[in-house]
Amino acid sequence: MAITVLVLAVLPFFMPVMQSCGGGKKEMVEVEFDPETSYTLKETHIESYVSDSGITRYKIEAETWLMYGKAKEPFWFFPDGVYLEKFDTLFNIEASIKSDSAYYYERRKIWELDGNVDISNLEGVRFQTQQLFWDQNREKIYSDSFIKITKGENINYGVGFVSNQDMSVYEIFNPMAEFFIVQGSAAPDSAAVVASDTTVISDN
Repeated sequence: MAITVLVLAVLPFFMPVMQSCGGGKKEMVEVEFDPETSYTLKETHIESYVSDSGITRYKIEAETWLMYGKAKEPFWFFPDGVYLEKFDTLFNIEASIKSDSAYYYERRKIWELDGNVDISNLEGVRFQTQQLFWDQNREKIYSDSFIKITKGENINYGVGFVSNQDMSVYEIFNPMAEFFIVQGSAAPDSAAVVASDTTVISDN
């Protein structure tokens, strides 16, 4: 009881001091907010799973994830690179994608992947290019850039291609050459230049 009385007696002497701490002069600083260049949320060291119609379909890994939710066209930006996996309904990895940086446009559901884009599909075919787009609404992956496609010992080159989402059926535009690599050789054993404008390949 004596302790309680002592606290109540001493407390009034501290109250003015506590109140004065917040009573100083405040200065408001105006910061210009540009919705196109100012992010609304930042996350780091990300590992996230994305569901579609209640089914987990995608995995995202990134060092930095910036969200521009107030932009005219809201988008995400991954300045330090991104790694994506696409799953089928049985949670098998249909395709894995990584790049040096990436944008995702929320309303249009389009990924723009830039710099050292590297994709592998379920059959082990590898796609390498410098820029690639993934349109989730149209279920298409496409590029206008130079692309290298490696399937076992077979390597195809072209400028531009289009594919379905699991990268099992794809069309190469402006194919340049097709190389058949002999194991252990320093150079391609043979090279057959493709004369057609497109090459359609199915892994099924």
